[in-house]
Amino acid sequence: MKAIVQERFGTPDVLRLADVDPPVPGPDDVLVRVAAAALNPYDWHMVRGDPLVARLTGGMGLRRPAALVAGVDAAGEVTAVGASVTELRPGDVVLGFCAGALAEYARARADRVVPKPARLSVEQAAAVPMAAVTALQGLRDVGGVRAGHRVLINGAAGGVGTYGVQIATALGAEVTGVCSAANRELVRALGAVRAIDYAVEDFTDGRVRYDVILDNVGNHPLGRVRRALTPTGTLLLNAGGSPGRVIGPLWPIARAAVTDRFVRQRLRPFLSTPNRADLLAITGYVDDGRLTPVIDRTYPLAETAEALRHVERGHTRGKVVITVP
Repeated sequence: MKAIVQERFGTPDVLRLADVDPPVPGPDDVLVRVAAAALNPYDWHMVRGDPLVARLTGGMGLRRPAALVAGVDAAGEVTAVGASVTELRPGDVVLGFCAGALAEYARARADRVVPKPARLSVEQAAAVPMAAVTALQGLRDVGGVRAGHRVLINGAAGGVGTYGVQIATALGAEVTGVCSAANRELVRALGAVRAIDYAVEDFTDGRVRYDVILDNVGNHPLGRVRRALTPTGTLLLNAGGSPGRVIGPLWPIARAAVTDRFVRQRLRPFLSTPNRADLLAITGYVDDGRLTPVIDRTYPLAETAEALRHVERGHTRGKVVITVP
């Protein structure tokens, strides 16, 4: 099968299209014929082995990538199921977390994929898993967002941000989005009552305070962001840093964790956890018409490296999707 492979850490130039053997599903897995995959900042972290300190955790690989085939998010048709799988069968069209998603075939745990909503194209479906689940778990579970809350989303026009605006709105919050001037209409259309142009207005000036802030950018010092929180508000740290760093986002995460012990505000870095229940919650929002993926642009599989360069620049409008022939 054709796949995007990575044999060493580096810039997106290390990615290449190659022929590899298709994965073999285990008893709890399904094999998916991938129709589309999506890119996340997570992917460039994995390609670059960045930040360097993260390689010590083992999941990324120390001297070389732990996984040969890149990618996590995918949508496509189930072609085979493991012996223990009962809820899915060949022919089902699914979306979810698939190991080695940037390939013609990818393996996934059966409890990490769900049926694709009929109202979504496969490209839209591929754009859902990581970004939407991150926004849901951050806002609903860590942030405790509920009706009447004021929520601010920094980076509201990006992948997690576009889902965050819609999910916080669905949870009953009054949402303010921070974005560029060019994206203000998009952010308002997604449900934000207010869209701030970051080039004109500084949301950390303390004039308005929020119950929950989802920070997808990390472009302000922690002390200033805290000025925009209520005295018992929650800051959700989801900023991924920039390529080429030894520590990357881990230093601000550590600082927030220490500060959290001494203040009434809740300063919470978080990582999302793939699971079927939350994917079903997301597809429920889709079926109800309360959530629609936003796609920045699509690239063919052979141009994945260029697509990842675009993601690295940090100004995507929604999600970047890879189509697989």
